Order: sequence, then structure tokens, then C-alpha cells
Amino acid sequence: MESVIRRPVTRFVCRRCHIQARRSYRRGFASSARPDVYDVVCVGGGPAGLSLLTALRANPITAGLRVALIEAQDLSKTRQWNPPPDRYSNRCSSLTPKSSRFLEDIGAWHHMKRERVQPYHEMQVWDGVSGSRIEFDWDGGAGQTIAYMIENLNITSGLLGRLDQLGGFAAFDNTRVESISFGEKADGLDMSEWPVVQLANGQRLWARLLVGADGANSPVRSFAGIESRGWDYGRHGVVATLQLEGEGWGGDHTKIAYQRFLPSGPVAVLPLPGNYSSLVWSTTPDRAARLKSLSSQDFVAMVNAAFRLSPVDLEYLHSVGSGQEEEVAWRLQHVSVQPQNIPQTVVGVQEGSVAPFPLKMRHADTYIGERVALVGDAAHTIHPLAGQGLNQGQGDVESLVKTIEYAVNHGQDIGTQMSLESYNAERYAANHAVLGVCDKLHKLYSVGSGPLVSLRSLGLDAVNAMKPVKKFLMNQAAGNGVKLF
Repeated sequence: MESVIRRPVTRFVCRRCHIQARRSYRRGFASSARPDVYDVVCVGGGPAGLSLLTALRANPITAGLRVALIEAQDLSKTRQWNPPPDRYSNRCSSLTPKSSRFLEDIGAWHHMKRERVQPYHEMQVWDGVSGSRIEFDWDGGAGQTIAYMIENLNITSGLLGRLDQLGGFAAFDNTRVESISFGEKADGLDMSEWPVVQLANGQRLWARLLVGADGANSPVRSFAGIESRGWDYGRHGVVATLQLEGEGWGGDHTKIAYQRFLPSGPVAVLPLPGNYSSLVWSTTPDRAARLKSLSSQDFVAMVNAAFRLSPVDLEYLHSVGSGQEEEVAWRLQHVSVQPQNIPQTVVGVQEGSVAPFPLKMRHADTYIGERVALVGDAAHTIHPLAGQGLNQGQGDVESLVKTIEYAVNHGQDIGTQMSLESYNAERYAANHAVLGVCDKLHKLYSVGSGPLVSLRSLGLDAVNAMKPVKKFLMNQAAGNGVKLF
């Protein structure tokens, strides 16, 4: 299967030869129409797309570019996002310090609702079959952040606030992309090789560089004729917002993230402010559907059981239609658990927050084409077990902005494949490595019995005893470089 993830590919092919294979084949515009031309058109107003435009507008070298955003959703809802303090979105991300520094550099970090952002300083990860454990904590105890838990809506709202502050961009929201095609000659300019985005509202945009930040089913990627390869995991991720007993883990200063690897997939609770937490539970589709159908009391009981009971107990609990609350209470009377090694007891789940989504791994053959670049999920999708999906997208954006800046600074055409090659070379290799590691971890811990369980447990115990190796892994997770000592 490893051959499915390919090495970076440089594609120097005639763009006209691929027209028949692309998503849209509609051509040109009336010669009398005046084209609406932009240096950068970004399709997709999620974290990656908004970060890209904000970074371009915040950079003095690229601030003069004419840029546009296309987003199918209504951006006014993002601008007005102001939830009550006791309700959290079920779609949260673990933002590394490196990613947060990038957001700070472009002036967006302070536009986010910081009271809803929770740094955490320790991670507890263990094997649900053998009990072998690894504890990630910085030398010297609390104070150094591993990552920040933040709602995706908080990120997009803050980025849009900063982008509005900077100004100088065109927003086409609440409308979908109807087609992408090639332009023709107009006003004495030959733009026959420029992408033209046709919107459902009738508007057309010409792009010197078209950026796809439009998700795993990217129309921009389809237009460029770029293949995306990978596989489905046959697993769903169940997310929910939980309420914990007491005031949260470790008081207000030290927060801990917990993850237990079960044969059906990892289950993790990640700290939010106060006594709230975010759940990500990877499991089979039928179990995910069963979890969603449970009453709040039975769902809470299942989450507590996932961190306390054996895989055999969990197997039985997944097989019954209801009554998990009483069954778990009875079983917990007959097991011994160390409360300092597991998350605090879950006492509630936010109404309407339980939701499943399919897990898959995909990687585009290349991130660039002539006048096209892909970022975020349009370029790659990853298993959520390491919480690196959004951070990979932020790394893409930071690299692409640096590439565009270089082109502008040296008088190059920002849309040519040659100008974009450094972005592809830098990010493809980095993302390829992360995708491979997460995929292998998923496969390794999906084994529930046999000699592999003993071997992986031995390895986990060995790493836990080797402080330099743990420090290296933590620095990688936090995006802090590769120093061992």
C-alpha cells in the first residue's frame, strides 16, 4: 500500500491536453466583456484559505497584489460568531505553537477569542490492550505549551476579523463555484492559459494564480487534472463536547490531553477551558452510529468506559442497544483504576454535539500546476490521531506565501509552475512523512492480539524511559524543530 503515496511530481505538460479530463470545459468570455482579473483567487474560506489571504495582505511585499476569496458559506455568520461561554463547537483543532506563532505574525492571533483557547502542557498516551504508557511532559513541569485546543470557528472568525481590518480584498461569499475553465484574449491581453472561475451568481474571475483551499473534494484540484490517491480507513471519527467533573484537569495552569489506543481505533479527550473537553473517538462505522443513537446518559457512560474498561468489556457494551449507564457502573465496581492516569469522570455531553465523520488518507500527486496551487485538505487528508491536519495546512500556507513573496520580490510571474516549484518541493516531502507516520501508527495499534502487541508495548515503554527521544517527539509535535538536547 505504501506505493500509493507518491513522491513529488513536477508536471511540465501542455495544459490544453488535459481540458477534456477536467471538471469544467466551458470556454472564454465575450470579446466585449471586460475581465475581472486578480493576481490570486482563493477558493475556500476555511482556516487555510483565510490564512493565505491574511498573510498576503499583511506582508508589505505582497500587499499590493489584487486578491479575491470565494466561499460557499455566508461569511457574515463567521463575522458574527459569538457563542455563549458554556457552549463549545464539536469541531476543534490542536494548534501547535509553530502554527500559533504564524497566526500571531500575520496579526490574526489577537483577533481570536482567547478566553476560548486552551493551552495544554502534558499528554498521556497508552495502549488499551497492554496498558503500556508514554507520558509527554516538558522538563521542569508546567509552563511550556505542547499545543492549543481551539474551535475551528474561532480560528476562521479571528482570521476574517484580521482580514477585514487589513482590507484590500474582494469577497465572493454565499455562492458556489459553477465551473472553472480557461480564458481568452481580451483588452489586448492573452489570458488563454489563465483559469477563469465561473460563479453560480453569474460573476467570472480571472486568476493569475488560482489556489485551491476547497477541501478534500477540491474542484480546483479536479480542474488542474491532479490525481489524489489513498484509501479509506473503514473508520469514523466521533466528535462531541464533554463536561467533566470538577474544574478540569490540573486546575487552571496545567492541562493534560489523554489518548488511549483501542483495537477499533484511538479515543482522545482534549482540554477546553474550565471543565469542558473535546472528544475524538475513532471507531468502526457501526459503532459510531450506535454511539450517536445513545441517550446522553449512556453516551457519557461509554466515554468513561473507553478510558477505564478492557477492550473485551467495550466489545460487549457496543453490542447492547441501551442500558450502558447501569452496566458500566456495575463493571467499574470490579476494576481498579488509577485516577491520576486517566481523564476525570465525564458527567455530561453538550446537546447536539455528537457527530461522526468518515476517516480517510489522501495525498495529491503534486501540489502545483500551471497557475494552480493546492493547500490544506485539497492537497492532503490525514488520520486525526496526531492532531496534525490543520497544522499541515498552516504549514502549506506559510510556505506558499514565502514562495509568492520571493516571486514578487524578484519580478517573477507568481502563477507559473516554475515559480511555484519551491513550495511543492518543501511541503510535499514534509507532509508525506507525517502522513506515513500516522498511517502506520493507526495500523500498528489496530492489532488486538498476538506478538505485535508485546513488541509495540515494549517499544512504548522504552521510549517512555528515554528522555531525549521523548523530547524530540514533543518538539516535533509542537513544531519546535529537531534538537535532541
